[in-house]
Amino acid sequence: MELHFTNLLIVVAAGFAAPFALGFFRRLRLPSIVFELTLGILLGPSVLGWVSVDQPVAVMALIGLAVLLFLAGIEIEFERLRGKVLKATLIGFVLSFAIAVVLGLILKQAGLVKQPVFLGVLLCATSLGVLVPVLKDAGQINSTFGQLVIAAGSIADFGAVILLSLLFSRESTSTTTKVILLVGLFVLAALIGLAVAGVEHSARVRAVLKRLQDTTAQIRVRAAFVLLIGFVALADKFGLEVILGAFIAGAIVSLVDRDREMTHPLFRRKLEAVGFGVFIPIFFVTSGVKYNLDALTSSGSTIARVPIFLAALLIARGVPALLYARLIPRRQVLIAGLMQGTSLPFIVAGTAIGQELGLISAGSSAALVAAGLLSVLIFPALSLSLLRGGKMVRPTQDAAETVVPAM
Repeated sequence: MELHFTNLLIVVAAGFAAPFALGFFRRLRLPSIVFELTLGILLGPSVLGWVSVDQPVAVMALIGLAVLLFLAGIEIEFERLRGKVLKATLIGFVLSFAIAVVLGLILKQAGLVKQPVFLGVLLCATSLGVLVPVLKDAGQINSTFGQLVIAAGSIADFGAVILLSLLFSRESTSTTTKVILLVGLFVLAALIGLAVAGVEHSARVRAVLKRLQDTTAQIRVRAAFVLLIGFVALADKFGLEVILGAFIAGAIVSLVDRDREMTHPLFRRKLEAVGFGVFIPIFFVTSGVKYNLDALTSSGSTIARVPIFLAALLIARGVPALLYARLIPRRQVLIAGLMQGTSLPFIVAGTAIGQELGLISAGSSAALVAAGLLSVLIFPALSLSLLRGGKMVRPTQDAAETVVPAM
């Protein structure tokens, strides 16, 4: 079959244009993913009709989704997941999912959604990649408050991906079978992680890696992509969602990559350059191209779902932040709730899967993505404003004990 690359060219050009255009407006604190989605909507069939999703675009977008979840897995800082922080955020996620399912049941009774549990899974994730820059800008990345937000976001992302794969995989196997396959995948991941860590402890292997890591071989980057594609293939073979395999691969890199500042300080920056510079923008622009704007604007009731879903997102992720009241001041509890209500990438990926499985209508999917867009636009900016308006809290002794300094 003959392949054409015109559509891919337009998508790649849109991925370049989004952050470049925003670069001229430095005071406009707008994440580029919002503009990428918007450009995709404008260029796609819903508005101008200049681009469609053909095979090259679809393949590149799928790789972009895998890389996005891979980098999300790398974001997990396991050193922070301990003690009171781990307990509060873990209980918070369970509470978040329970609240989200209850909200889903209420919305189902109102005739707004088909599958309440599926909606619950979509509502319990957090966009950690959007929140980390906000925490850095506010000087809160190493405070107890920052640790709580990062830990909560890590657990929320990990938990949401697992729940989606376990409860709503594309394969029609039973839940028991999925649990067995999921456990098998985790066992295999643990064995591979131990093997990778063991190999890295070999002085001879480490010497070869160090010699090749900054040459044209870029050996560590290649190894990371072998791990990524390997786990994507394994997850697909096990009948689980590929995003779970990508996320696990990233988590393994985060676990075994402990000496990054000593032997390969640019490794993660290189991965981010490949991901955010090439593949991930294609995924977001393509998601915009596939976005069904007609479904959103087809009726007033569909448009009315957007603020309802936005409120549901804030309630599901914000209310559990009350559990942090014993660890941080009340003002920061409020801010943590706002920040945790920020979610977009997982909603985009999850609604696409849900539509394929017939779990969510085109209108509800479009409204959920719109609510996610608004959460990214509103909650981080409001949180940063509140953080800058209040007194900055320096890291406490507890924080110092739970943070492992960069090496």
